[in-house]
Amino acid sequence: MDHEMVVQQKMTERYLLNELNSASRDEFEEHFFDCPECAFDVRVGCAFVEQTKSVLAETSVAETAASSVHTATRVDRGWLAWLRPVFAAPALTLLLVVVGYQNLVTYPRLQRSLSRPQVLPWAPVNIGTWGSGGALITASPGQGFLLFVRIPPEGGYSRYTADLYSPAGKLEWSLTIPVTAGQDQWPVQIPGSNREAGTYTMAVRGVTAAGESKEVGRTSFELKIQH
Repeated sequence: MDHEMVVQQKMTERYLLNELNSASRDEFEEHFFDCPECAFDVRVGCAFVEQTKSVLAETSVAETAASSVHTATRVDRGWLAWLRPVFAAPALTLLLVVVGYQNLVTYPRLQRSLSRPQVLPWAPVNIGTWGSGGALITASPGQGFLLFVRIPPEGGYSRYTADLYSPAGKLEWSLTIPVTAGQDQWPVQIPGSNREAGTYTMAVRGVTAAGESKEVGRTSFELKIQH
C-alpha cells in the first residue's frame, strides 16, 4: 500500500471511523508504522475523535437537562424552534467537528503535499500543430501536469497569452508568458483540478508593447485520467 493510494482513498479517515474491513485495516496499519505522515494523521485524528466524544457527551447531558425543564411549557414556534438551544447546540457542535478536523488533519496534509517534491506527468507541445495526433498525458484524478510549450519565434511581441480550452470548448484559464530573447520553449505547469479526459486545446496570442494582439497558433493534446 503506497502513500498516494492512501491519500486518494482517504484511508486515514476511514480507519478512524472504523470503516475498513479487517484486511484493509491490517494493510493500513502496516503502512502508517513506516509512514511518518500517516502516523501523524492517525495520532492527531485519534486525539480529535476523543475530544469530540467528550464535547458531544457534555452537549447531550445539557440537552437532556434543558428538555426536562421545558417539557411542561413546550410551545410550538414553527421554524423558529430550530433556534432554540436544544437544536442549535448539536448544529454548532457538528460545525466545530468539521472545522476542527479540517484544521487539524486536512489542511496540514495539503500543506505537506504541496511542500513534498513530486514528479509530474509532462509532454512537449508545439504551437501551430493543432489537430489529431497530439501529445498524450496520463494523470491521476486531480493531479496537475507540465507542458513544455514551444512557440515559433516571431519579432515584435513583448509577451504571449496562452489560453487553455477544455474538451467542451470552455476556457479554463489564461497565462501570460513574457518574451525572452533566444527562448522558444517555456515550461507551463497546469494546476491540479478535477478535469475530464479528452482533447484539450491551447491557443497562443502574441501581444505587442502597444497592446495589439494576434494569434500565433494553437495546439492540442490528449489527457487520459488513470484511476
